[in-house]
Amino acid sequence: MNIRPSAAIRQNYNEVADMCRRTGEPVFLTKNGEGDLVVMDIETYTRREKMLHLREELLAVEEARANGAKGYTVDEVAAMMRDIIEESATLEKAE
Repeated sequence: MNIRPSAAIRQNYNEVADMCRRTGEPVFLTKNGEGDLVVMDIETYTRREKMLHLREELLAVEEARANGAKGYTVDEVAAMMRDIIEESATLEKAE
């Protein structure tokens, strides 16, 4: 865990930014010895946001399944995908 005083971002922006990019980890900034902000590079932030969104979707699906929502077998999903692909190909030919 990278912890720096808040002054580090003002005094050593490039160093903090390079550390974020190099490690792929956030830098925790303190103010008066207390946690204040978290800084991370855009790539890490985007990756974490995508992972969080995926986890939320998986949780919603799992909750729906636990509440009795219909599930599908691998064969059923494969058949649905084939049908969609065939329908898409048919629409492309019609255009």
